[in-house]
Amino acid sequence: MTLFLSKSSSAGRRAGLKRSWPLLAAALLLAGLAGAQITFGKLNLAGQQVESIGLYGAEYVNGDVLGKLVNVARDGGVVRVTGLGHTLLFPIDLDQERATTDFNTVQLDTRRIQAPAATLVNGNLYLPLSTLASGLGARYEQGKLTLAQPELLGVSSRAGQDSDRLVLDLSRDVGLTDEARGSRVVIRLRGVKGDARKYTTRGAFLPSAEVSRDGGDLILSAPITAASGYRVYKVVRPGGVRVVLDLGPGIPRGSPAILERVTRPLIVLDPVKVAGIGRDPTLDVARRAAEMLTKAGWQVQVTRDMASALSRDQKQQLARQSDVYVALDLGRFPGSNRSGVTVYEPTGKAPSQLVNSVRVGRTLPYGSLVVGDTGGTRRLSELLRGELKGGKITAGQGSLSRVVTLSEAPQAALLLELGWASNSRDLANLSVERRLQALSVAVARSVATYLSARANNNANVTATTSGATP
Repeated sequence: MTLFLSKSSSAGRRAGLKRSWPLLAAALLLAGLAGAQITFGKLNLAGQQVESIGLYGAEYVNGDVLGKLVNVARDGGVVRVTGLGHTLLFPIDLDQERATTDFNTVQLDTRRIQAPAATLVNGNLYLPLSTLASGLGARYEQGKLTLAQPELLGVSSRAGQDSDRLVLDLSRDVGLTDEARGSRVVIRLRGVKGDARKYTTRGAFLPSAEVSRDGGDLILSAPITAASGYRVYKVVRPGGVRVVLDLGPGIPRGSPAILERVTRPLIVLDPVKVAGIGRDPTLDVARRAAEMLTKAGWQVQVTRDMASALSRDQKQQLARQSDVYVALDLGRFPGSNRSGVTVYEPTGKAPSQLVNSVRVGRTLPYGSLVVGDTGGTRRLSELLRGELKGGKITAGQGSLSRVVTLSEAPQAALLLELGWASNSRDLANLSVERRLQALSVAVARSVATYLSARANNNANVTATTSGATP
């Protein structure tokens, strides 16, 4: 016996499975033991409790319910089921009893088999669970369909002219997120089984990668420089999915502007011109530090060179855009007998209303990316003094206010005083190659260390989700 509801229940059909269920139940009760071939049941669908029907002894699930796990699309007399790395094609057989047999041909990826097909019950689409399980690589028993845990099957790489490629082969499709975290790209693969290990490649832009575990997820991370972009995408293959990471200067960078504060921070070095001393040590130190940082992949702007300099307004604009602002100067005060190197931290209220709002604790969208608290300046100061000490230069510590460019900087800002213009010993030291190199290395290393740590702390600022989330 094949059971349909009458035309008078059209409102139930429009409402779908949820509203038509009581009407179907009532009709079956009326049919009683008179041979009705539709029964109701409960199904554990990959961990979700849903309703199913028994149709001539075969268990079927509603297409809308199945759509919570995979994509279900109807095109005329054919149903396409895609997801978890598979594509299944079901014919719709309007003869419900025949649909439950192996009369119809069903395509599972590239295989064509004789198996139960899709059908309509009360105008609603239903699909056979036994055939679905076979096509999706799932385990099925009456009332329960279980997906096998996705697994990392292999990792391969390819070197290119302007970008490199890393490929992860998975047993089935999974949800993933990807994001740039300072000097690394991080891809999270949800619920994937795999071993933690490091990989090396022959690529110039993607020389290595690391796979680690975080709870039930697998994490892939790879280094990235400010000159490179990256993209992550999936390739569905019969019986699995490939996750592809392309990385290098040939890949366009597509981060939202506000996330540039994490993915490509701006370092501003502002060497103050000191006249009347016969040399330009502040510029020398700034240029050397900038060269080291640039070679390491950081974005650096120096406010002047030997021939020209930015205006005060231009320097203030750079300061507002900076993630690290370091002014380099010599102490100057008539009649002073002071000497030595000093690292100054700015104090006082910043002129920017946004900066002040964040620093007094107000919550703003992405505020931590745009504005740092004064702790960032303190950490950079400690790093710089530590690096100077490693170069056998003892640096004092001080604070100052009313320096416009420093107070405009929303993140870390310092003034490094290289010595005193009125002290002959300081000037003599600043003509020594070893001294200039030690000062430059200290600036470059402290800034790079600070920004790398800051980027790692901003690890969960953003994530773009793609793929299935079973």
